[in-house]
Amino acid sequence: MNTLIKILLAIVISSISNQIDIDNIGQYQEKTLAQSIEDGQWVYEDFCVRCHLPTGNGVSGVYPPLAKSDWLENKVDKSIAAIKYGLEGEIEVNGEVYNNVMTAQGLSDEEVADVMNYIMNSWGNTQDEMVTVKQVKAVEKSE
Repeated sequence: MNTLIKILLAIVISSISNQIDIDNIGQYQEKTLAQSIEDGQWVYEDFCVRCHLPTGNGVSGVYPPLAKSDWLENKVDKSIAAIKYGLEGEIEVNGEVYNNVMTAQGLSDEEVADVMNYIMNSWGNTQDEMVTVKQVKAVEKSE
């Protein structure tokens, strides 16, 4: 009987392991866009609101707007990099030049994806394609 139990247990374990993606155990599972936006709002309120304000309008000449931002819409990977690694130097947003320093916020890749989805779907921004953790992980710091 002991052998029979071992055989049955081996069959069950084998069947279960074939249904589990072993490479992804313990890793982030993709969220729905709605959940990512909701989580991103919390990240925004904790890390971004001081400079970019609750309205996403920023401060003219100092902190660029995120609301209806052409830079954000046209430079998604650069926006991700700015959140992940910080941003220094001149950029142009909605026709206005900004030359300030944004420090890296120390966010996880999941938090970066969530806040990107939040800001890309707030204040007049609409983005159908969700920013994923995989996409954030792929963005490297440029020198």
